[in-house]
Amino acid sequence: MIRRIKLPDLYQAPGYHHATIADATQFVFLSGQSPLNARGNLIGAGNLRAQTRQVARNIATALAAVGATAEDVVHTVIYVASADHGDLAEVSLMLRESAVAAAFSSASTLLGVAQLGHPGQLVEVDVTAALT
Repeated sequence: MIRRIKLPDLYQAPGYHHATIADATQFVFLSGQSPLNARGNLIGAGNLRAQTRQVARNIATALAAVGATAEDVVHTVIYVASADHGDLAEVSLMLRESAVAAAFSSASTLLGVAQLGHPGQLVEVDVTAALT
């Protein structure tokens, strides 16, 4: 069972919950899902939207491979290589409207960072899921 809670004494952020409580027998910690395809090629170098779409596809693929769904996700960390708040908001919105949107209703953190692992990479997402 997974419970998502908005805490009344904290800012009521749209789209995600402050805390997620999971009764689970196993947890799945995905490595950072980046905008690489199955061949290891970066998709959409420098293109925020193309990379976000690829990251969402990779999250769905990785979750399915371990027997989980977006609804099983209990925590995400979204990294965007940008200091522009608009870029961070765009990535967050795209993910919350993607096929894995449910993953981003749990406890979530959105960070602007200086650089990610591959030249031209702009987006990466860490995902933790609970399996019962």
